[in-house]
Amino acid sequence: MFSLCAGRKAFAGLLALSMAACGPLIPPPRYPVEPPPRPSPVPTPTPTPVPIVARAGPAVATLGITEADAAGALRSFAESCPRLLSRTDASGLSVGSDWQSACAAAPGWPAGSARGFFAQFFETAQVGDGQAFATGYFEPEIAGARTHLPGYDVPVYKLPPDLIRDWPAETPQDQRTGRAPLGRYNDSGVFVPYYERAEIEDGALAGKGLEIAWAQDAIDFFFLQIQGSGRLRAPDGTVMRIGYAGQNGREYVGIGSAMRERGLIGDQPGQYPGSMQGIVQYLRERPEEGRALMRENKSWVFFTELTGDGPLGALGIPVRAESSVAADPAYTPLGAPVWLKVDRPEASGLWIAQDTGGAIKGPNRFDTFWGAGERAKTIAGGMSTRGTAYILLPKGTLARRPAS
Repeated sequence: MFSLCAGRKAFAGLLALSMAACGPLIPPPRYPVEPPPRPSPVPTPTPTPVPIVARAGPAVATLGITEADAAGALRSFAESCPRLLSRTDASGLSVGSDWQSACAAAPGWPAGSARGFFAQFFETAQVGDGQAFATGYFEPEIAGARTHLPGYDVPVYKLPPDLIRDWPAETPQDQRTGRAPLGRYNDSGVFVPYYERAEIEDGALAGKGLEIAWAQDAIDFFFLQIQGSGRLRAPDGTVMRIGYAGQNGREYVGIGSAMRERGLIGDQPGQYPGSMQGIVQYLRERPEEGRALMRENKSWVFFTELTGDGPLGALGIPVRAESSVAADPAYTPLGAPVWLKVDRPEASGLWIAQDTGGAIKGPNRFDTFWGAGERAKTIAGGMSTRGTAYILLPKGTLARRPAS
């Protein structure tokens, strides 16, 4: 989908802004910062894996999982199984074959006994100190339409074909390591950075047939871009779901941080409230200054229409409200169940790691998904909670791991 205090989190829940003193009010995007790479003859160095200390935790049956919680998690787990079995676990905690028995049983498991499924097939593992920090994110919904209706004048662009990855001619050969930057070739055939937000808003991509939809409000669309996915609701009530397709490769600037640094938001007289509502209030009451401020964030996100029944997570399958959680795949196998016991009761329970975030980094760092609508927005926006986390692994997995 994404830390205000622990590093810089992706847009976890628009945004736990009540923690303003902890860091950027509007953090870096939860979406990936670049589209899938094109083939390149330049090899990317492989990072050295960091050994993970994982210890056995309590028995699954003692965790206090409710049947309703387990049922939702079982559905999401079953949907994750094809990826669990085929992908490499970057954390090193498991291999695909570890999950075969659980995945074979999941689709036909009897209704009403989901707790028994997790108790039968899984053991718990404490990764590191097990001290969890969790935030929340949601799927925003704004006014938008597929066609250019009166009053719907903010274009939603698909990924442009001239956005490519290459090395500027002036980059020495010995410095062309890793992944080449994103950009475009100008009319003179020179590789240059891609259009930034201000240029795109001023019409750099207009008339090229890239519009897949139109939003009604530029501020609403600005925040949907940060989130990386969302819904467009047309005047006739129809909904179009859009998801991240790519980014222009330009710098991301958190406007909340900029506003705080300039004394525009805070708790002093004359300042706007240091919250999401305060930021939006400033942008709407001061349209000229607000537009200039948003343009300081040069990043622009391109979208594609999503036709499934939910926004797609990092596994390429739909994330589910109150069942899916974003995690760092270097510490948590994507597709694995995660048990959270935190000081926000609504976030305590069983989740399935199906997503990642731009700054959801480190062991026991999670971002809970709450779906769409006002309730989801309210819960996710205020979610910032700490407690304990356990990763659920197939029984016997820890015994088969080399000693940490």
